[in-house]
Amino acid sequence: MINVTPEALIRDLIVVIIVMLSASLHEVAHGWVAYKCGDNTAKEQGRLTLNPLAHLDVFGSLILPFCMMLMGGPVFGYAKPVPYNPYRLRNRRVDELLVALAGPASNLIQVLLGAVVLFVIGHMVPTSFRALLATSAQFSFSTSPLNWVVQILNLYIWANLILCFFNLIPLPPLDGSHIIAFFLKGRALQTYYQISRYSLPILIVVLYVFPMMFHVSPLGWYFDVTASAVYEGILRVCFV
Repeated sequence: MINVTPEALIRDLIVVIIVMLSASLHEVAHGWVAYKCGDNTAKEQGRLTLNPLAHLDVFGSLILPFCMMLMGGPVFGYAKPVPYNPYRLRNRRVDELLVALAGPASNLIQVLLGAVVLFVIGHMVPTSFRALLATSAQFSFSTSPLNWVVQILNLYIWANLILCFFNLIPLPPLDGSHIIAFFLKGRALQTYYQISRYSLPILIVVLYVFPMMFHVSPLGWYFDVTASAVYEGILRVCFV
């Protein structure tokens, strides 16, 4: 039987809410840039809205996070992708790159906003309390409201860093695949498209097979040198 404390349950629910709001903004950013580049598909389908219900994916937004909560592991989820028609773009090659970059860029903007608020809080409190906030990593009903605010901001920054760097992985349907394709031409581009047909098996191997068989996590290493490195740098700036 899985033992879930009230604090852990609340933390997981907060993570789900943060991920859904951040992922919704990520998808809206794709649609908004596509709209500015000549494609109004997302607007026609009512997806240029900040209402997260419009971007809700039954599996990715509800079933997957709920199952991950039950298993006691890290909670993650995703929103329904915003549709766009590349043939409507005015300059397809360049505009596809801009549309792809819009999603990760929206997450970086959210990271920056969260970091600014965290910086202000971190430099308004006494030095002794600042150190306590920087090292506290667990939700507890006994902690101060300010501690909760700081931890929620930490989760918000971390979730957006993960969304940003995960989507930059150069495998379809992730945004990184469009970025890589922009810089390839001729035979290199055709070879990349051929490899991309196996992107789902590749992702499964990277996410599950490698860690289980070899006790090595390529994705974990990738996040260590990207999201974790940036996150630790933000905490140092905010609380030093």
